[in-house]
Amino acid sequence: MTETILSVRDLSVTFDTRRGPLTAIDRVSFDIHRGEILGVVGESGAGKSVTGSAVIGLIDRPGRIAGGEILLRGERIDTLSPEAMRRVRGRRIGMIFQDPLTSLDPLFRVGDQIVETLRTHTDLSGRAARTRAIDLLAEVGIPAPERRIDGYPHEFSGGMRQRVVIALALAAEPELIIADEPTTALDVSVQAQIITLLKRLCREHGTAVMLVTHDMGVIAEAADRVAVMYAGRVAEIGPVAAVIAKPHHPYAVGLMGAIPTLSQEADRLSQIPGSMPRLTAIPKGCAFNPRCPKVFARCRVERPEPQAVEASRVACHLYDAAAALPFPLRGGAKGGADGTITPDPAPPPPSIPPRKGEGRIAR
Repeated sequence: MTETILSVRDLSVTFDTRRGPLTAIDRVSFDIHRGEILGVVGESGAGKSVTGSAVIGLIDRPGRIAGGEILLRGERIDTLSPEAMRRVRGRRIGMIFQDPLTSLDPLFRVGDQIVETLRTHTDLSGRAARTRAIDLLAEVGIPAPERRIDGYPHEFSGGMRQRVVIALALAAEPELIIADEPTTALDVSVQAQIITLLKRLCREHGTAVMLVTHDMGVIAEAADRVAVMYAGRVAEIGPVAAVIAKPHHPYAVGLMGAIPTLSQEADRLSQIPGSMPRLTAIPKGCAFNPRCPKVFARCRVERPEPQAVEASRVACHLYDAAAALPFPLRGGAKGGADGTITPDPAPPPPSIPPRKGEGRIAR
């Protein structure tokens, strides 16, 4: 069995405010294995980046980890002191941020920044560290690395800067890399190059990758498994091919239905009504219930727990055997565990009052 690098169990993250704590991540659980890329996808506000920040220990006040466990190769890291976590961050867990221009220091040459990382987290120093930095730049596809190592961040294109950030993340040969929207600011051709690079490096180094994105195209191309998040919770998690071909959670179905295809013509793409709820207004029960086309009574009062559905795990009452009893849906229809909807019989036509002089209708 493939070794589990990262194990997240019932992780909860809250932000303390004057009106009380707001839950941004609510009992999230997943594993990432050696050499695996787990894609984390969802709308803005789903909690993807906060989950990644919690794993690497970058949740600052007023945010805090309120519950759960984060284990790196079996060792719990969410309870480490700031100093101990600083040794884990960069050495055992690398980070690729969304905007490389802001994550690189504009006042220092890129080579100096890589060398500093190597000297901090490895035994290399001096000439050996510089040689390793040149090798890293060559590995991520920077042309003429012996010369470009002395360049400043503004002298690189967006795609080249992102490659430098990937080199920084790989410098100490970490066991896990968290890639937070690594292709968002890049054009399509450069996105494909960065995705190919991440996949190759992941396989060659045996590194586990948590790939945070809102782009299902990136997920389909790069990831082995995908976790679909909604309102700080995992709605569905499973192999990429299975989730794309046959999503089960109504939210995952809606996401896939909003993607245009070349095989079918449509005047209008399907869309999910409404928007992601604010942290102050997350509904009771299933957080997706106000927008769900298959909502029934139980969804509004009881939170669904993840359960196995074919190759995936889905947090939805539609697949719970206990939900087989009919529950009222919107408009009075009936729904069960298979997701079918049976509308109520049409109401009888309204009675017509008798015309003047015709007498009354017998009751």
